[in-house]
Amino acid sequence: MSSRRVVVDDEHAMLALAESMAQRLRPGQLLYLQGDLGAGKTTFVRGLLRGLGYRGHVKSPTFTLVEHYEAADLVIYHLDLYRLESPEEIESMGMRDYVSGTGVCVVEWAERGEGILPSPDTRIVIHHDGDRRIVDIDCYTEVGRELCGGL
Repeated sequence: MSSRRVVVDDEHAMLALAESMAQRLRPGQLLYLQGDLGAGKTTFVRGLLRGLGYRGHVKSPTFTLVEHYEAADLVIYHLDLYRLESPEEIESMGMRDYVSGTGVCVVEWAERGEGILPSPDTRIVIHHDGDRRIVDIDCYTEVGRELCGGL
């Protein structure tokens, strides 16, 4: 495992961090995004997508549970498990299809799927620190370490 800690001062810095990682995304990658409400998880996803050239609207999938985007020959599945009552609900939302290896799966509130979700390639935890954010990035697999390379 390799780990990185990055301090971001504002939304622009969060977008830039994610954009810098976007070109190293590969089909089949599974990323977990964790942090309190308002920490910047969806902003991070917006940065990933912008780094891939996506220019459309990026919204939080809190109510839809899943949003998908196509950019740079990749399909990005953005999931938000915040509203799930139990980890078993993940099966009914078709999680196996999203982690099938053909797209990149980014899961907010992944801790709500503990015991059901597979292990991630990369876990990104965003902490509030006043007006700035501390971003802890843990890379568990070879493709995860590639994603963290260059930070």
